[in-house]
Amino acid sequence: MNAWMTWAVLAGVVVILELFSGTFYLLMISIGMIAGALFACIGFSASMQLIVAAVVGTFATIALHFSKYGWKGNVNAAQDPNVNMDIGQFVEVPQWNEHGDGNYTARVSYRGAMWDVELHHGNGESGKYVIQEVQGSKLIVR
Repeated sequence: MNAWMTWAVLAGVVVILELFSGTFYLLMISIGMIAGALFACIGFSASMQLIVAAVVGTFATIALHFSKYGWKGNVNAAQDPNVNMDIGQFVEVPQWNEHGDGNYTARVSYRGAMWDVELHHGNGESGKYVIQEVQGSKLIVR
């Protein structure tokens, strides 16, 4: 088997593994392997093919990491609407209890249950508020 065929088969195996992992990082490594296959077709030595595959795969992985599709970091689940469906919903607060220093709390019925509500910013007037965060059985609203 020619060197370029070996590179292409290895790249195909890595693409198949990427389908099982669900990330794009292995796909970037396979792009490096395809670059190695191209250099094998041109007739470069095995060491040059390895270097090109490593450099292209590394730069592709770094580019993916810093793109919008790369690693996102830790997201606070209490404030992420993709994790908690209550974030961004409205709740009606009929009356606030003031605890001094601008701290307001209330007890409201939301989705058929009683919840503690804490006002993040505001002056404690009754009305509709948007849920900003969920901490256990306490809703933080604004």
